[in-house]
Amino acid sequence: MKIKAYLKPHCGWSNGVRAIMRKYDLPYEDIDIINVRANYEEMVRKSGQPLSPCVEIDGVMLADVSGEEVENYMLANELVKPTAAATDVNTNAGCSDEEHARMQAKPVRFF
Repeated sequence: MKIKAYLKPHCGWSNGVRAIMRKYDLPYEDIDIINVRANYEEMVRKSGQPLSPCVEIDGVMLADVSGEEVENYMLANELVKPTAAATDVNTNAGCSDEEHARMQAKPVRFF
């Protein structure tokens, strides 16, 4: 299975996608859409919209999804087998207030 995940470096939604990849021990390409403009442009071109995360699995684009939605897609299409393994972060939530406060201290890049 070839997986390309268009993610922000620091984002609750993006971290949820990463957690699902770890849960199933799946190799994937973590594509930074914040610090590399060409990656963001590729995501928008392929997904047809500007919201993230977007995850491409074997050529199928899942646009603006949570980790939970990615997991549900893979289970429904029998790409992974169910597991009782837990994730270390919420797979269906944005950043917490504490995470937002930490990010405010860092420079933000806008395109």
